[in-house]
Amino acid sequence: MADRPPRILLVDDEQSIQTLLSYPLRKDGYDVVQATDGEQALTRFHEGVFDLVVLDVMMPRLDGLEVCRRLRARSEVPIIMLTAKAEEVDKVIGLELGADDYITKPFGMREFRSRVKAALRRAGMHGGRDTAEGPIEHGGLRIDPAKRSVDVHARRVELTFVEFEILCALARSPGRVFTREMLLTRVWGDASYRDPRTVDVHIRHLREKVESDPKRPEFLFTVRGVGYRFADRPT
Repeated sequence: MADRPPRILLVDDEQSIQTLLSYPLRKDGYDVVQATDGEQALTRFHEGVFDLVVLDVMMPRLDGLEVCRRLRARSEVPIIMLTAKAEEVDKVIGLELGADDYITKPFGMREFRSRVKAALRRAGMHGGRDTAEGPIEHGGLRIDPAKRSVDVHARRVELTFVEFEILCALARSPGRVFTREMLLTRVWGDASYRDPRTVDVHIRHLREKVESDPKRPEFLFTVRGVGYRFADRPT
């Protein structure tokens, strides 16, 4: 992203929202490409390279959840979902499909800009500190930060950007207990505006991918009333 301004795909079927959000993004120096429905969003995405997708859930022709699913099937681009619904199920489904973050309408512009900056900052970490570290191995789990790959008993597991960052944060400090707020700060940049239950959703999804039996975890443990920890280092 150093050779050009960060490029953002802004997807919302309401022109008023497009205008409201595109102006501050461009003012912050971002290159904004707009799409007004799900099918147009997929077409725009395939036409160029994007550093972030801001995606509304409720849209005609193809809703945001389906667009998120299709994008995540072929790209690790950070995705922020916008939802006007207060039901927890919409947020959970978005996160399960691979969204990195979500914002519930109505929201303040300061919150929106903070989320965008944090998402781009996380994406910019790819190839930074992680590449200097060697693989992390524990039992049958092998994490290679340089390749951003995870293998469980020699089987490759595909993780989203956020899932990988959470797993690495925990695995680098085996036995250490992380509160939800600590993980939000470590992975998202800060805990402001974010529901701590977001971490719970990602941990549950991680367990489904890396644990042989998610109900009897070998690697990711819950510390009731506090947060989560990675398994202790073998002695």
